[in-house]
Amino acid sequence: MAWAMVSVVLGFVGLGALSYAAFRVFLGARGLGRELERTRRRLEPRQRELRRRVDGLRSRAGNR
Repeated sequence: MAWAMVSVVLGFVGLGALSYAAFRVFLGARGLGRELERTRRRLEPRQRELRRRVDGLRSRAGNR
């Protein structure tokens, strides 16, 4: 009967370890999402400027 109790306790310990790992992954994914959003906001003005320049070069190349 003691082996049954040990297996139940080990099962709960395993679930606790999996829960902890899942929580850490969740926090990491949330942090990565924030970092991506911050980077996207920082790059947006530069991207608009680059697109404007590329469109200008395309229009000049089309006039030739």
